Amino acid sequence: MGNEQIRELPATAVTQDRPMGHDAWTADALHRRLLARADALWALVTGRPVSLYATSVLRIGYGLLYLAFLLREFPHRYEIWGPGSPWTPALAAQLFDQTGWYSFLILSDSRVYFELCYVLALVTSALFMLGWRTRATSVLFAVVVTSFHARAIFMTDGGDNLVLLMALYLVLTACGRRWSLDARRKRIKAARADNAPEPVRGPPARQLREARGRLVTVVHNCGVFVIAVQVCLLYGSAGLYKVQGSFWEDGTALHYVLNLDLFQPWPELSHLLDQYPLLITIVGYLTVLTQVAFPFVLFGRLKYPVLTMLLGMHIGIAVVLGLPLFSGTMIIADAVFLPDRFYASLPHLARRAARRSGVRTPAPRQGAGLGSVPPQGGRSACGEGSRPMSRPGSGCGGPAPSGPTLTE
Repeated sequence: MGNEQIRELPATAVTQDRPMGHDAWTADALHRRLLARADALWALVTGRPVSLYATSVLRIGYGLLYLAFLLREFPHRYEIWGPGSPWTPALAAQLFDQTGWYSFLILSDSRVYFELCYVLALVTSALFMLGWRTRATSVLFAVVVTSFHARAIFMTDGGDNLVLLMALYLVLTACGRRWSLDARRKRIKAARADNAPEPVRGPPARQLREARGRLVTVVHNCGVFVIAVQVCLLYGSAGLYKVQGSFWEDGTALHYVLNLDLFQPWPELSHLLDQYPLLITIVGYLTVLTQVAFPFVLFGRLKYPVLTMLLGMHIGIAVVLGLPLFSGTMIIADAVFLPDRFYASLPHLARRAARRSGVRTPAPRQGAGLGSVPPQGGRSACGEGSRPMSRPGSGCGGPAPSGPTLTE
């Protein structure tokens, strides 16, 4: 009994000495930490639009890619999407009744109507690429891609599916803020309005404008996040599917691919690469490793060598396997993970390279660079009488903090 009492004394002493509010203090600290994280996330989503250059690259890339696709299939357009296709509009309509898809190409069997739709698709792709009235043309581009995809759905592949998804996601983003005709028009308008007096707006108008700007920013940032998640899911699922395959496990998958007539645009090149089994085995293992690891390296500097490896992989697929449109689709999608400071530095690097080679380049315009386009909310974001700085990374009259982004 005595020993038991002695053993119980320290525990009793500890219990008596521990503060009564220890558990409450821990819960309060955890609560404050969660609130701080929530505030930081809210500031990231609502503070400013992220990845404006990256979404502009996606707009230019997919607009140009789909325009090239339509031009490449121009001689065969009637057999693929037109009334002369083996998959007739009547069959397509029956499938749409079951799947819920829609295509404006089946509204009429007239060849004239189809030709007008094809011209509309070409013009829409070009205007979307150039960034003309991007809010409207992005919606029209999504409708065009959806209609052409659904009309010949049994002829599509994974690259076509990704273009369709990206066309829908880009509708949510402010992808016309950089490198577009809209951005150029806004710069010209801002330059003309520098000396004009600021129009007087009442409190309701200012609040409505601020609410609209906040809503556009939130929708844009959510769209960028969805695009990034989509690409991560694509690479992760592709890598996990490869892991389950015996051919990828023993390193012979690329050997069989190189010997398929369907993927031999350059038979001599395919046979030459097949003579190095160790090399193609290493490339196969690196492909699986890179795709599986991709979603886990996005928040560190390791993502840059991984993106470089993926770029090399897609170029190899385009050249060796003859799938340039699929590779182009994936390369453009990877561009969303590069920070805006990288794209903003490209004009400066190009001018410096041109000067080294002896080529004369025009001087940069006032207002060019990262702060050339006014942020969401227009001129009021900079204040009356202020002008955007021409140096990348500058705000209104001075350096602006870069802040965290989803792609940095």
